[in-house]
Amino acid sequence: MHPLFGHRVRVALYVLAWLLAGLPLALFVTALVPQATSRANLFALPLTLLYGFIVLSALWVCRANPLTGGRPLPAVVLSQLGAALQASAVWGVTGAVWALALNWLVGRGPDRAGIFTEVAVLFAAGIPLYVLSAVVHYLFLAFEASHAAQRRVLETEVSAREAELRALRAQLNPHFLFNSLNSIASLVGSDPEGARRMCERLGDFLRRTLALGARDAVTLGEELELVDRYLAIEQVRFGARLAFDRRIGPGALECVVPPLLLQPLVENAVKHGVADRVEGGTIVVEANRDADLLRILVENPLDEEAPSRRGSGLGLENVRRRLDAYGAQEARLEARRDGGMFRVSLTLPALAANGEAGRG
Repeated sequence: MHPLFGHRVRVALYVLAWLLAGLPLALFVTALVPQATSRANLFALPLTLLYGFIVLSALWVCRANPLTGGRPLPAVVLSQLGAALQASAVWGVTGAVWALALNWLVGRGPDRAGIFTEVAVLFAAGIPLYVLSAVVHYLFLAFEASHAAQRRVLETEVSAREAELRALRAQLNPHFLFNSLNSIASLVGSDPEGARRMCERLGDFLRRTLALGARDAVTLGEELELVDRYLAIEQVRFGARLAFDRRIGPGALECVVPPLLLQPLVENAVKHGVADRVEGGTIVVEANRDADLLRILVENPLDEEAPSRRGSGLGLENVRRRLDAYGAQEARLEARRDGGMFRVSLTLPALAANGEAGRG
């Protein structure tokens, strides 16, 4: 089906345009073959409208003879001229039948010579009108191809971004698993019961990680539950040295975030705010809705005299890249030292799970 017929308004405008185009044709026919204006309008307007639909066949002729398909241009031109001659011939024959019918119905009209002149006018006018239609359809096909190319580029960008998100998510589990297995290995000799509890909690954490990691987005509440499971594992290792303070404002838990977004930040906080300090420390996670934004703060004490560790920026870089891939302009990460504290601030759009702005 021609794309024009997919929109009623466009069809109405198209019909109106061709009826208006029939008026000058009626005047021209009257000038060549003297007759009543009403008879000329009855002759020209229906035929003009009919030809308006005949020239729509140029769409399929243009598709069969693309300008960019490698076919020689003269062959394309000949094909279009052949189609124009056929369309004009059909229009002329139809015009002759319609002229005879009008003479029979109205009882008066031009003689055979006059009808021949009218048919000749139709045939002569039909060729350039068809060629004009072909030009318009070539422009339409070019626009359609451009739109399709843009859609493919967009789909490619989305696929690439999803692939990057999957790759970044895949980096998290091996990184955390490596550290956890090292912790378990260190406990096997000194605290076998602690090693057993840590194995159980690690299994529970990994099951939850796989469930959330397969999704495009999770609520902040689900993400914090995962953080609780992670801290439960580390609690076996650090005991009372590790404390956790969660400060959540109204409406923040229902906002969506990329899955596994906070775990690497909390893991870094444990590594640098607890493991490096003899007295341990308190990990603070604070989340608040601020109008249309969700602001999250992960804070830990910092031993400024502790040597920097190789690869310590992997978690931050991973989160930063995931926010970039998240696609929201408002999404950003800021990390800073502030006295004896290290703070990581996340800003994301405050969206509810249904894609709408979350309620405060």
